[in-house]
Amino acid sequence: MSNCCGKGKDAAVERRGFLKGAAGFAATLLAPGVTLYAFGAGEASARSAGEPASPKVRWGMLIDLNKCTPGCNACVTACNEANGLKSTGRPEIDAQWIRKVTLKDPKTDFIRSAPVMCQHCEKPPCVDVCPTGASFKRADGIVLVDKHICIGCRYCMMACPYKARSFVHEEHDDQKTSAPRGKGTVEGCNLCVDRIDAGRQPACVEACAREGGAMIFGDLNDPDSEIARTLRRQPTAALRADLALNPGVRYANLK
Repeated sequence: MSNCCGKGKDAAVERRGFLKGAAGFAATLLAPGVTLYAFGAGEASARSAGEPASPKVRWGMLIDLNKCTPGCNACVTACNEANGLKSTGRPEIDAQWIRKVTLKDPKTDFIRSAPVMCQHCEKPPCVDVCPTGASFKRADGIVLVDKHICIGCRYCMMACPYKARSFVHEEHDDQKTSAPRGKGTVEGCNLCVDRIDAGRQPACVEACAREGGAMIFGDLNDPDSEIARTLRRQPTAALRADLALNPGVRYANLK
């Protein structure tokens, strides 16, 4: 099965490595969680100008792989369009803020197609290794890169167990103000932080809602949210649960 990101190479990842420690793909459920930006439901409250992110909120995502079609690329396309990510003509250096990979059980050949992006860890390794503080975690759990102080050392790329960051190799003169990009810096999924602050859903979630609704996004600290209720109702798994990073992105129906 080919990579749905346009890289042209098979992105098959053996579960034994990528999901190591997931205990049969039924990892511990998240503690109370997630103000859903429900499909078709009301939007979340926007933060007022100058209001800091609050630790009372922790944004996260639940992806149901039973609803994720292998050939669907809607989330990737929406992310690229929302953040101004375009092909450079050299696929090997194109940015990938979200990508579709094939997860294959080497024992049974069981296959799942899964979107993978920055997992917005509670304990992000990228933040730990950054020498300038450019990689940081906001109070509401979103992991970001400050382009003003990123020196392009790429330590964060090496530290990320999900290979979720990209290096900007070329100049970009048509970037979007909501997603500034600079040659020589590192970047990755920011959960469409500008949309979140405006009370909207990430672009990938909006697109996925029109294609089967595999993604649910919201506040992991709100016990009354749809994601919180879903997480209490069914087992979910974290990628590389053995690292104890407590990522904000969880997956249902991996098995």
